[in-house]
Amino acid sequence: MAVKEYYKIDGDNIERTRQFCPRCGEGVFLAEHKDRLTCGKCGYTEFK
Repeated sequence: MAVKEYYKIDGDNIERTRQFCPRCGEGVFLAEHKDRLTCGKCGYTEFK
């Protein structure tokens, strides 16, 4: 997936479409799977 799909631009506003990892902080996005959100850096997982 391209990085351009992580953001939505609406005029002068930028909106993030993915969540950040709560352990790693801003800049590390969680991957969206069918039943969970996962951080590829630290392994943090949230089940939907």
